[in-house]
Amino acid sequence: MDSNTLYYSLDLVSGSGLTLSNEQKAALQTSLLILRKNYKFNRVLFWGKILGIKGDYFIAQGVSDDEMRPKKSLYSLNCVDWHLLPPATESVLVDVSVAANGRFVGDPSHEYKHTERPRQGERDAAVEEEVTIKVNEETRLAATVHTIDEEVSVVPRGAFIKSPHGLVQTNRSFEGLSFLEAGKLRCFLHFAKPQNLKKNSILEMAELDPSIDFLDPLSEDIPKGSWSLQFERGNTVCVIRSLLWLGLIFFHVPMTPQHGYIYMGDGLKNLELPFML
Repeated sequence: MDSNTLYYSLDLVSGSGLTLSNEQKAALQTSLLILRKNYKFNRVLFWGKILGIKGDYFIAQGVSDDEMRPKKSLYSLNCVDWHLLPPATESVLVDVSVAANGRFVGDPSHEYKHTERPRQGERDAAVEEEVTIKVNEETRLAATVHTIDEEVSVVPRGAFIKSPHGLVQTNRSFEGLSFLEAGKLRCFLHFAKPQNLKKNSILEMAELDPSIDFLDPLSEDIPKGSWSLQFERGNTVCVIRSLLWLGLIFFHVPMTPQHGYIYMGDGLKNLELPFML
């Protein structure tokens, strides 16, 4: 959610228990402004909080000219001092998936280890070599934030526009979805590189507007039922919750450009989801 409307946005999702103390809100309001100035970001988003055993990680993201360009993610333990997270490369994602498991500790220097003994060679000549994969919690944090963004970041259809040159920016003419549209999952899109868009038939592609329909809709997610959509606060706010990453909540106020999402959870994916549906 945009740091400029932090108080307002947090109030809209507070019904789900996602909230911060007054001290944390005040500290964020000041430190995120300083963060934007120091790093020269176009805007700063408060991404959310990952809960640890000894401490919690507060996450912020900086946005450049192109909204689809990988964002710079930063973390803080006190809402004041911010540290840049390392990039989540493919090798990092693999190492984290193998070595890191269980709850976050809350210590960026905490090290996870995983030892394997793969057999090298063939038959009788095969020998076992011990391989140890080490990952610190700061790296795991970067991988988790990246994965959540890729899998469950949400925007309303039309909130962002893509130029013929491929530049994605905020659509200043977006005035919000209607109440009818806000009740349909297909009007909400994954704000990540599309995976299913090219699989559409020619007839389906002909009905799309390439300037705003360049992302995958939530309605095509597998398994079906991985999203919960409902209206709250007297049917004035559309709220969408992810059942795959419990703690991810998106809000949109129909007929206004106000929208955003926040994650507050333990950073663990709900692998039991297919058995719950």
